[in-house]
Amino acid sequence: MTSKGKIAIVGCGLIGKSWAMLFASAGYNVMIYDKDSAASSDALVTIKDELNKLENSQLLRGTLTAEQQHSLISRTEDLETCVKDALHVQESVPECEEMKKIIFNKLDSLATNKMTLCSSTSCITPSTFSENLKHRAQVLVAHPANPPYYVPIVEIVPSTWTSPDIVSRTIELMKEIGQKPVTVKKEIYGFGINRMQYAIINECWRLVSDGVMSVEDIDAVMSEGLGMRYAFLGPFETCQLNADGMADYCRRYANGIFNVSETFGPVPKMEGKAGEEIHRQLCEKVPLHSLDVRRKWRDERLACLTKLKKSMGD
Repeated sequence: MTSKGKIAIVGCGLIGKSWAMLFASAGYNVMIYDKDSAASSDALVTIKDELNKLENSQLLRGTLTAEQQHSLISRTEDLETCVKDALHVQESVPECEEMKKIIFNKLDSLATNKMTLCSSTSCITPSTFSENLKHRAQVLVAHPANPPYYVPIVEIVPSTWTSPDIVSRTIELMKEIGQKPVTVKKEIYGFGINRMQYAIINECWRLVSDGVMSVEDIDAVMSEGLGMRYAFLGPFETCQLNADGMADYCRRYANGIFNVSETFGPVPKMEGKAGEEIHRQLCEKVPLHSLDVRRKWRDERLACLTKLKKSMGD
């Protein structure tokens, strides 16, 4: 088994472990690092268990066995060792701007001129933590959706000074490991995924807060309604198909959409009595002690949906 090169993962939380599995599935040597040495040790155990489960369920990515993929993943307790000789460094530490700055300053001091320095941040623009770096042209964001192993979308977010070659290399790497990269062409806080997601969450929150719908019924609108077609179509193609093209859709519905949208309330702070009520309703459906079971249920269905979409082709 010949390795394609080395990938460094900095941060061994859920996202870091998922990245490790994804890169190993494509045959890369992966070295993981976390400032908490116990976290990286635990990560190797968790990853082995997950890979075996995926293999037994015939959901394992790539052509290598679970054992082969796990053998490609190692750990270190030293950041310099982790980064040394890596083609690509994927930072996956918690979502904290100051922490990103500290990590990327360290990575900057260890990087070669050909190394890609990539963050998994979900909202923070790359210029925020790369502006003063020597290797800032090699810094960008690759933001995955959660859970990355089962949801392939990943946002590629360069800053104005990121090298086009680094962008294209990252896009090709994401495709190689089976992800679906999309490009955020200009920096905007929150990127695309979360700006869309937060707009939905905010309106759902208002509907509950205003006594319009229950949590269960709102979730059903997505899981049994909008989400079913959004699994295959985006919002714009949905518009295209729901009329005789987008121009006709706008002629028919633009005024109504505008009028409804003007009734949207202020952005909720997601606290207070509404927060307590939403939490109460959710705990009736998914008690806190069963979250891990429900996550497994979710991941199995996402994996099956992915298999279905692949089997159907484009």
